[in-house]
Amino acid sequence: MPDRPLLLWFRRDLRLDDHPMLTAAVATGRPLIPVFILDPETEALGAAPKWRLGRGLEVFAETLQGLGSRLIFRRGPALDSLRALIAEADAAGVVWSRAYDPASITRDKTVKAGLREGGLLADSHPGHLLHEPWTVETGQGGYYRVYTPFWKAVKDRPLPDAAPAPKALRSPDTWPASDALADWHLGAAMRRGADVVARYSIPGAAEAERRLADFLDGPVDGYGERRNLPAEAATSALSEFLSLGEIGPRRIWHAAFRRMQEGSPGAETFLKELVWREFAWHLLYHSPHIATANWREDWEAFPWRDDNPDAERWRQGMTGEPFVDAAMREMYVTGRMHNRARMIAGSYLTKHLLTHWRVGLRWFEDCLTDWDPASNAMGWQWVAGSGPDAAPYFRIFNPATQAEKFDPDAAYRHRHIAELTRHPGALALDYFRAVPKSWDLAPDRPYPEPLVDLAEGRARALAAYQRRDTAAQDG
Repeated sequence: MPDRPLLLWFRRDLRLDDHPMLTAAVATGRPLIPVFILDPETEALGAAPKWRLGRGLEVFAETLQGLGSRLIFRRGPALDSLRALIAEADAAGVVWSRAYDPASITRDKTVKAGLREGGLLADSHPGHLLHEPWTVETGQGGYYRVYTPFWKAVKDRPLPDAAPAPKALRSPDTWPASDALADWHLGAAMRRGADVVARYSIPGAAEAERRLADFLDGPVDGYGERRNLPAEAATSALSEFLSLGEIGPRRIWHAAFRRMQEGSPGAETFLKELVWREFAWHLLYHSPHIATANWREDWEAFPWRDDNPDAERWRQGMTGEPFVDAAMREMYVTGRMHNRARMIAGSYLTKHLLTHWRVGLRWFEDCLTDWDPASNAMGWQWVAGSGPDAAPYFRIFNPATQAEKFDPDAAYRHRHIAELTRHPGALALDYFRAVPKSWDLAPDRPYPEPLVDLAEGRARALAAYQRRDTAAQDG
């Protein structure tokens, strides 16, 4: 029955081009019903990612309306919601883009099995990554645990072109009922911070395309040298769009690859960063425990501290280390944090404060608009030393010397810390407008003294590593 509609189950793929699922669905000639389901897995998102998802869905729904279609919203367990929609629309089945985190894999297997048992079509498609995780193998048939060999394995692999967006979507004769997106209150947990972060976050595929074009028109040339300078606009700023699939990875790859062929000196470095994201998903798929437990078992003996008052000062951007505090405040105001700053803030928490990386991982999960489960887990375990391809245990970033090297004129620190400058700007002041009132912070109060002497903190961390090695040997 070729006129029975298909449900297009959108998740983290809120775009029209470079979209294998959508391209395949259009090719069937069937009427198409785009749907988004607020299931328990999505309900579990942190405050900022959920707020950013809501804004992305608003834009995507408007985009679909421009094609003569619409986005149907439903709330509840995925299989139950899809079955109800199939019954209401007399649909032939459901198609979707694959996800690779453990919770999504479990959900999607349940959905696929449940629908197929009922004789319904249930197909998944690639689209979130350049390469499916199971297609990249070592010579021994296993998965890669180190980035450089992974990069060498994929850098010359051919990739299909990014398919163009469809010009129209065939609509069904009647549409099923839809929840109102506004009734979901996806930004509720952001409280007063939502209005602040909204000034620095523009959702949607059109903005993603603009940023990619602007980046490739200039900053990419100096990317290799300038990407570590947090005060400069030297990066692509595409992470939040990639997180929600508002731009496809193949589109980015092909555009940057062309710039590399044209002679851009920074384009290859940028491509390597795109593949670093790919590597994080490769690891999460093949070793899902990386999201919750030390990837290296010998780190179970490390004397991490659980949450503690020092960690709260870290969360508040009040450690007394300006580079660390600037990073934490940047995240709270903009929803993003420069990558160099992430390394410094993460190293300080896990090494100078000896606090478990999971404490930081959970805070980033709540505060980042570009939150990505694979990159977040990989990044934290890398900087803590407990993950694959990790920084050596003795690499303890010194925030002061890092600031001298990467923020030599203190522009980044002054941009985000009101207490360090006589005339603070909007970014610095917005921090105090966004934070919870219960923190009782104000820009006219003295900047705090450092929580720990950096040399003493380094020595304490190295001693803890030594005790870990001794305990591991004795065990």
